[in-house]
Amino acid sequence: MTPFSALILAGERGGLDPVAQAAGVSAKALAQVDGCTMLERVVAAVRAAGARRIAVATANEEVVAIARALECEIVSAAAGPSESAARGFASLGAPMLLTTADHALLQAGWITDFLADRKPESDVSILLARRDLIEQAVPETRRTYLRFADGEWSGCNLFYFASAGAERAFGQWQMVERNRKKPWRIVRRLGPGLLLRYLFGRLDLNDALARLGGRFDLSVEAVASRHGLAAVDVDKPGDLDLARKLAPQLGPVSPGIDV
Repeated sequence: MTPFSALILAGERGGLDPVAQAAGVSAKALAQVDGCTMLERVVAAVRAAGARRIAVATANEEVVAIARALECEIVSAAAGPSESAARGFASLGAPMLLTTADHALLQAGWITDFLADRKPESDVSILLARRDLIEQAVPETRRTYLRFADGEWSGCNLFYFASAGAERAFGQWQMVERNRKKPWRIVRRLGPGLLLRYLFGRLDLNDALARLGGRFDLSVEAVASRHGLAAVDVDKPGDLDLARKLAPQLGPVSPGIDV
C-alpha cells in the first residue's frame, strides 16, 4: 500500500453544536462513545489503517490538547470544511486521506477496503454507500441520499486525494458544499445536457463526477462502499445515541497513546 497521511476535520460550523450540547462538552469531537471521545476513535482507526502522519483540523483548545496527546499534528480550522481540508492538504501533501471527527464508528478495515477498491489513476476518490446497503446494515438511520441512474447514494465521510494536482479539487468542493442538499444545482454547472439526464434519472454518479473533475483536469471517482455502516456519522443527538448503541458491537478502541 502506498504510504499516506490523514486529515481529520474537527472544526465547528459556528454557534453551539447540538451534539456537543447534548453530550455536555465544548466540541462535538469530544463527545464520548463507548468510553472514548469520537476523536480518539477516529484517530485509532486511521492509525490502524496505516496513516503515517495524522493531523486534526480544529480551533478548540480541548480538542487540540487531546490531538497532541495522540501525537497528531494540528491544522487551524477554517470557517468551512473545504477550506480546512485545503489547509490540511497544503501541510500534509498527497496522498492524503480525509475524514471527520464525528465518524464515530469508523473502522480501519473500511479504510483499507476503500483504498483497495479505488482506481490507481484517480486523483480524487470519494467513498459512498448505496441506500439498500445502508438500510440493511442500520435500518434506523436517516441519511441524505443523492439519486442517480445507478441508485441512491449517501456519503461516507471518506475521501482520498492521491496526487498533487488534487489541490484543484478544493475550490470545486466549496461549490458542492454550498449545494450538498440540492444536487441538481451541482449538475447544472456541468451543462444543460447533463442536467436533463439527471432530472430524467439517466445520469450515473461516476459520469457526473468525471465531468465535474474534467472541468479542472482531474480524474474524480465514486467508490462503492462494501459497508453500509460506513455512512453513519454523528450530525445530531439522535445519531450520537445510535453510535453509542452500535459501538460496543464493533470492538474496543486502542488509540495507542495515553490521554
